[in-house]
Amino acid sequence: MTRLLEQRYPPSTAESWDAVGLVTGDPDQEVRRVLLAVDPVADVVEEAVAWGADLVVTHHPLLLRPVHSIAATTFKGALLHRLVRSGVALYTAHTNADAATGGVADALAAAVGLVDTVPLQAAPAEALDKHVVFVPADDAGTLVDALAAAGAGAVGRYARCAWSTTGEGTFTPLDGATPAVGTVGEASHVVEARVEMVAPRRLRAAVVAAMRTAHPYEEPAFDVLELASWPGATGIGRVGRLPEPTTLARFAAAVAAAVPATAQGVRFAGDPDGHVERVAVVGGSGDSLFDAVRASGADAYVTADLRHHPASELRERAQFEARDGRSRPFLVDLAHFASEWPWLAHAARDLKADLAAAGTTVETRVSTLSTDPWTGRVAAPATPEGHP
Repeated sequence: MTRLLEQRYPPSTAESWDAVGLVTGDPDQEVRRVLLAVDPVADVVEEAVAWGADLVVTHHPLLLRPVHSIAATTFKGALLHRLVRSGVALYTAHTNADAATGGVADALAAAVGLVDTVPLQAAPAEALDKHVVFVPADDAGTLVDALAAAGAGAVGRYARCAWSTTGEGTFTPLDGATPAVGTVGEASHVVEARVEMVAPRRLRAAVVAAMRTAHPYEEPAFDVLELASWPGATGIGRVGRLPEPTTLARFAAAVAAAVPATAQGVRFAGDPDGHVERVAVVGGSGDSLFDAVRASGADAYVTADLRHHPASELRERAQFEARDGRSRPFLVDLAHFASEWPWLAHAARDLKADLAAAGTTVETRVSTLSTDPWTGRVAAPATPEGHP
């Protein structure tokens, strides 16, 4: 189970400060029921125990900051003791789920109706090498097979990708050599193939070892070239477009209808009649990404936890720089919990699909408990004289 979760949400893609993965539980224990929730709080744990869940998958970590005790005399210690005694494992996918394909950002974008989405701030694609090997032409196919088996030649949904051309190689074996081709002291001329294949840089040692094993020469001639980095298909947030333009007020109402209701509701900043078509989204706290949102050309930005000063400065800057009266981007502010909850259904669906492909099944449930900490709101009365 943890292996499948880590394939969807690789821990290596989490931010350096994050704490993701298995929090408690035995990786080898049998899992029949999985509960998914935003927060690992006591009410969610009680729901898991009452339902008979074997695993709880949450977005937010329980132990994000270091602790020195998990004694049951503390609220987090008591929660962990409850999980362990009940045989319920806890797994966290946080910033690694934010950026992943099918993760928090994609789920929020889908919930608010965006199409043609791309990452708002793309993460670099995995670092790649290009392996260039010179091999007798008759052995090129065997070499390609060996490199592919070691992890080279995977490009998107294609495997064993290679490019080759032929030319003449020449060499003179010296005393002490045991050449596969030619004679010591005599120049050899061989029709060779130049084979090129890409491979993840993390597999460099394995690919080179496979090449040496498969190559007929005592001393293969090869290059390993580090390729330039390139934006990947994942990253923080998403930006896309609405199928039909709308106004800011109508868009904010549609967003409110697409996410769980909270005491905060949905706030927006900007002209209620302003044109909205291109939209950026970030689940969770997103005011650190204002520069990326401005650069994306978004008409509106949907995120959570917007603070007074950053939001005010963004809107002031937008109004100052407006050339056609269109002060972009507008802001649509959700409760943190509401912005991330849509991912749970996507995660449950993908987990079941991955398990079905592996020949097994589990029962999943998305918790409908609201773990938003705010429980109420007082509507402002009629404005007293002298107040804004």
